[in-house]
Amino acid sequence: MVDGPVVAVRGEAYREVAPEVARFRVTALARDREREATLTRLAERAAAVRVLLDSYGPVVERRETGELQVRPELKRSGERVVAYHGSVTTTVTVTDFTALGELMLRLADQDQVEVSGPWWSLRPDSPAHRQARQAAIADALVRAREYAEALGARVTALIELADNGLGAQPLTRMAFAGVAMDEGGTRELDLDPQPQAVQASVEARFTISEPVLE
Repeated sequence: MVDGPVVAVRGEAYREVAPEVARFRVTALARDREREATLTRLAERAAAVRVLLDSYGPVVERRETGELQVRPELKRSGERVVAYHGSVTTTVTVTDFTALGELMLRLADQDQVEVSGPWWSLRPDSPAHRQARQAAIADALVRAREYAEALGARVTALIELADNGLGAQPLTRMAFAGVAMDEGGTRELDLDPQPQAVQASVEARFTISEPVLE
């Protein structure tokens, strides 16, 4: 049981920070009347994507094959197969944003390849999360002291501290992308990384000295 008056406050913190990771998807496609031809083309195009990704070395931090699909295209009536469709999707993670636009353009220039993204984010262990939590605690303490001072009292001890959760969300903005040609005729794509909004919130209870009420 707590003796003496108590003040309960919420501490909050909000930060806009630069993203640390960009992810995009690249999908190789194939279509042919013959199943074997479809599979062969799909394998060749997927291999070409892998070779291009390999050429960027450490720029590509991670790649994961997420979905392989091969399906028949049927005639409107009946079950006669008129063609086969194939696709394989790879999710690519990049941390070097200077090469991101170039890489995505080169992939998009491949035969029968779709590229979508990028999606920006922070790493789960980003220092931005810890900094937001610390800022939220500091905010709670400032608020508690302000309430105490308004009563002619002072904060004496922390009773309880609860984390209300922390999240990182992209801001509602469109990332500008500009396509240009350099002097050698190579396409260049300028991407503006989308800022991430990091938020933290805590609830805290403090004991305070006896108020001086007049």
